[in-house]
Amino acid sequence: MPILIVRYAALDAGPRLSHTKDTVRAASEVLLYFVVVLSPFVGTSSLLFLGGNLMRRPFVLSAQLLVCSIVAGITPSGFAQDSASSGLIAPGATPVRLADGFKFTEGPACDAEGNVFFTDQPNDRILKWSIDGELTTFMQPCGRSNGLCFDGKGNLWACADAKNELWCIAADQTVEVIVKDYHGKLLNAPNDLWIHPAGGIYFSDPFYKRGYWNRGPSEQDVEAVYYLAPDHQSLVRVAEDLKRPNGLIGTSDGKTLYVADIGAKKTYRYTIEEEGTLTNKQLFCELGSDGMTIDNQGNVYLTGKGVTVFDPDGKQIEHIDIDEGWTANVCFGGKNRKTLFVTASDSLYGLEMSVQGVDSQ
Repeated sequence: MPILIVRYAALDAGPRLSHTKDTVRAASEVLLYFVVVLSPFVGTSSLLFLGGNLMRRPFVLSAQLLVCSIVAGITPSGFAQDSASSGLIAPGATPVRLADGFKFTEGPACDAEGNVFFTDQPNDRILKWSIDGELTTFMQPCGRSNGLCFDGKGNLWACADAKNELWCIAADQTVEVIVKDYHGKLLNAPNDLWIHPAGGIYFSDPFYKRGYWNRGPSEQDVEAVYYLAPDHQSLVRVAEDLKRPNGLIGTSDGKTLYVADIGAKKTYRYTIEEEGTLTNKQLFCELGSDGMTIDNQGNVYLTGKGVTVFDPDGKQIEHIDIDEGWTANVCFGGKNRKTLFVTASDSLYGLEMSVQGVDSQ
């Protein structure tokens, strides 16, 4: 902002300037920028009115437009100094569409080798993107699986949406239904999950009515987050004051869990206690998320409109644009866990990173 002011202050300083080529060029630049950026916020007619006074009072106009920009929450990056790079993305790397033609992609998770598994939920299948860049179908049908995560034994855990269950899928595709209800009532629809280093499993249970369900309304009184103990015998609610929990991810040391309340457009941070309960709920950021991941620096990745990255203190440090209507989920994968895999609408994307992922996600 200050550079923009200094740059155009000269146009109105001292004696009134004549319309030199430099004046016209500079004034035209500022008008072009704000026509492109501000028109959705202040209206084209307003900009045309301001444009009529551009050559007479260019600095005054620039100041007026800067005020509009601040009110609209826009930073004129084209005229400001370049901000320091976050350093997260590999130099020169941009998102690459690896595969498309799906109906809706979700739930990416990588195995011990770095192969990435993800779901095409409407087509009821789990696919595998190998470390060699080969796409194959791992399992179909798959209970209309949504979120996925690998445990330390190589089993693939799935939020099986068809009957609102939590599955454990062995390498040979043998399925064991681990959770099918809570206190004798159907769950809403397990959506996303994360496996704690000690073996316990956290999963979100929002209610999204599906056309393929053969069931009635929600049988649960809240949309909650659950914890399944390592012995897979005890299931307890650990967060039940959220509007619509969705994406979640934990830190590799097992001490912190992040939960996105997509219904409230917020993400919270919790302390994980020894027995698996959650305490010390704190607002992490004013943004909800569909899916989440975390890197080896503790930065948290949220999805929705592209991928937005926050540092461990909740400060936004990066935004990755994805050219799709909706970005559903994200994980790290590849041989060295330095490729960010993004499931977005009908496609799978990859982005080379400077940071690494941890665990299955």
